[in-house]
Amino acid sequence: MASNQPDIIESVQELEDRLPIAFNDKTLAVRALTHRSYLNETQLVHGDNERLEFLGDAVLDLIVADILYQRFPEQREGSLTAMRAGLVRRETLAEFARQLGLGSFLLLGKGEAESGGRERDVILCAAFEALVGAIYLDQGMEETTEFLNTLLEPTLEPLSAGHFTKNPKSQLQEWSQAELGETPHYVTIASTGPDHAKEFTVEVRIGGKTFGTGMGNSKQQAAKDAARSALSQLMSSGQVTVLPV
Repeated sequence: MASNQPDIIESVQELEDRLPIAFNDKTLAVRALTHRSYLNETQLVHGDNERLEFLGDAVLDLIVADILYQRFPEQREGSLTAMRAGLVRRETLAEFARQLGLGSFLLLGKGEAESGGRERDVILCAAFEALVGAIYLDQGMEETTEFLNTLLEPTLEPLSAGHFTKNPKSQLQEWSQAELGETPHYVTIASTGPDHAKEFTVEVRIGGKTFGTGMGNSKQQAAKDAARSALSQLMSSGQVTVLPV
């Protein structure tokens, strides 16, 4: 993406075709797409997306809570909380960003772009939250809810049919054995920090292929997170019809 303002606005217009939303204030969309690394290398003064990310995070929580409250009137608070956590977690929001092709529109510094920033969950999640914040400011709550409903519907449908969640490792094993005839294996690939505050990184592999990566303060937590990540990606591709939480 070129760094001059006309080209940026043109890219925003291309993004609008995918939403579909026409921003009244294009600068809100530009800011939502701007990672802080980009500002270090340009003369643009519109700011990065961190404030919009903060707003979008709060808007997401409210809208998703309202959607779940209306959609599942028989579910108790604990179940609704678990479902909301699954819908607004980093990996899920990053997958929504990928569905929109958001990575290709991001304004990143050269180093961040060259190191794969357009595919990093943390950057995609932040950009998606910022985009939600921008849509809310520009279009209001009703349009933002409609936008999110479109993305959430494929996930809500299996929940409506009663496919509620269980342990993500159990879910992944059931799917893997049924569909691939393989059992998932969890491999610790890194550990960092002092002994009293270790953080582990674990990959879940099926048939020699990595399906997800997770992190946690114990190997068990990291493995569970890796299973959630795998299920989230399988769900986004339509191969799994349950929600990892």
